[in-house]
Amino acid sequence: MPVKVHVTWSELDELVARLADEIGAAEEYDLLLAVTRGGLVPAGMLAYRLGIREILVAAVEYYDDEGDTREEVLFHHFPDPSLLQGQRILVVDEVWETGATMAAVVARVRAAGGEPTIAVLHYKPGRSLVPERPHAWAATTESWVVYPYKAGR
Repeated sequence: MPVKVHVTWSELDELVARLADEIGAAEEYDLLLAVTRGGLVPAGMLAYRLGIREILVAAVEYYDDEGDTREEVLFHHFPDPSLLQGQRILVVDEVWETGATMAAVVARVRAAGGEPTIAVLHYKPGRSLVPERPHAWAATTESWVVYPYKAGR
């Protein structure tokens, strides 16, 4: 297991602000798609900063609480394709580890006719296993990041 880095609420706010600066104007997006569980809090914070009110959720599972992965990405819930067709979608998750989760989500967005922009708080380029990469990220790391909303587990 890599070194753990604990992010405080203040640091989280700074990361979201940095990500908002990287992403561009809210007018560039029709809606935000939050990838749960980890992306839910930063997506909400980002939506407030950018003034985006239309928020959808993709409930996806690839990692367990110990950092082990499943054989494939499991979708528990995903928006109806009709909600994504022809939409410019800001897809938000907290971390890009292998990229498998986001690649699976983005493939579904594209299959529905949506135009995704990928944004994450932390990008781990040395661990990514997919050819794609996020469009925007607030910081790079190779550490295991523990966010304040995951405390107490």
